[in-house]
Amino acid sequence: MAADTPRRILDAAADEFAERGLAGARVDRIAERAGANKQRIYAYFGSKDRLFERVVEDRIEQLLDAVPFDAVDLPGYAVRLWEFNLAHPSLVRLLLWHALERPGVQVGHSQASHARKVAALRAVRGDDEWPADRLLGQVLALVHGVTLAPGPDPEHTRADLRRAVSRLVG
Repeated sequence: MAADTPRRILDAAADEFAERGLAGARVDRIAERAGANKQRIYAYFGSKDRLFERVVEDRIEQLLDAVPFDAVDLPGYAVRLWEFNLAHPSLVRLLLWHALERPGVQVGHSQASHARKVAALRAVRGDDEWPADRLLGQVLALVHGVTLAPGPDPEHTRADLRRAVSRLVG
C-alpha cells in the first residue's frame, strides 16, 4: 500500500488541479482523495507547486507513451493526438490551467519531446520553405483548436483535421 502512495497522490492531485487549477487546489482535498496525509504529500513532493509540476509532467509522459510522434504521417499523428485529448479531457484542463498559472513556463518533458519531434521532422523533410519547429507548431495549433472547439460530429472533425494537416504539410 505504501509503495503506491505517490501514484495515488499524483492521480488525486491531477483531478484536483484539473478541476480547480493550482491556486484553487487544496492539499487537504488531495490528501483525502488519495487516502494519504498532508505530511506524506510534502515528504514526497516538497510543495503544492512542485506537486503541480510533477502532475503535469506525469500526464505529459502518459500522453507521449500513448501517442508516439510520427514525422512521416503528421495527419495521422494529429488525429491520434486529438483522439487522446478527447479521451482525457482532464489533461486538456490541466494543461490550460498550467498555461494560465505558469505563462511561458514549459514542462521539462515537453521541451525535450518538442526538440525530438523537430529533429525527426528535419530528418524527414529538411528545412524546406517551412522550418520544422514552425510546422510542428501549426500542426499542434490545429489539434488544440479542434480539441477546444470540436464540431458536433466527431467523424467530420476527425476527417477535417486529417485534411487540414495534409494540406498544411503538402
